[in-house]
Amino acid sequence: MTTTTSVSFDTGLKGDQIELNQQPAEAVAAERISVFLDRVFAYLHNAGQQRPYAYISSHNNFPTAAGLASSASGFAALALATSSALQADIDSAGLSLLARRGSGSAARSIFGGIVEMAHGQRSDGRDCIAHPLYPPDYWDLKVLIAVTDAGSKKISSTDGMQLTTETSPYYPAWVAGAEADLNTAREAIARRDFDALASVTEFSTLKMHASALAAQPGVLYWNAASVAALHGIRAWRAAGLEVCFTMDAGPQVKAVCTAAAEAQVAEQLRQVPGVIDIIHCGLGQGVRLRPASE
Repeated sequence: MTTTTSVSFDTGLKGDQIELNQQPAEAVAAERISVFLDRVFAYLHNAGQQRPYAYISSHNNFPTAAGLASSASGFAALALATSSALQADIDSAGLSLLARRGSGSAARSIFGGIVEMAHGQRSDGRDCIAHPLYPPDYWDLKVLIAVTDAGSKKISSTDGMQLTTETSPYYPAWVAGAEADLNTAREAIARRDFDALASVTEFSTLKMHASALAAQPGVLYWNAASVAALHGIRAWRAAGLEVCFTMDAGPQVKAVCTAAAEAQVAEQLRQVPGVIDIIHCGLGQGVRLRPASE
């Protein structure tokens, strides 16, 4: 899954012109992107300087706003494209910091391989960035995405998380356990211990969704096919397949598995009622500038 984004600034424009997937961006998305451009420009230049307007074209080769981290890849790509268009020399840590201002998850998408996000301690947020743990070829893990609904979510990730933060009695418990879960996951990855990684991955995933379910009103991203896929993955692992599940804020189920299990997991997922597509992924390469000829 990739996002391809181009940015060009033009003093002749009367406003930002933003295209997403060959269509003019809707008002909410356009405003979010324009605010992000303001933040990047202020970070790289004088905060009091008026930035020129920009033409932006961005395209995803996967469903957008459907629980597949399109905002993460989108703002990671936008951070690099914008800084390049402004001819700014900025390292990966700086790009991670900028990307986070658009979408928290985008801070991780700057890097390839296995990446960890730091919650940070500083009041200005400059240490709230991601850092790579291992390169993409460290562990041959596959991610099979069971698409159960290609449409846009009714509740955005931002709105769902805000509501959960403000109203769910389970939210503090989820946050309180995050550090221990990170330690367990980090140690499992260091040992390439799939069973240990599977256990903590599903534990953390279900805690996140439990906290959202307990919001007021409850935030429910799952559909019938989501639940069927979760049950299936658990049964397949019990039967000996190295596979586990994770889910973002959306109805799609991500099956993380070893390369040896990929073909069988894909075939099993295709048989789950309501699964309309399977997207095959691995550990990504992170952001890069593409030559204009590509």
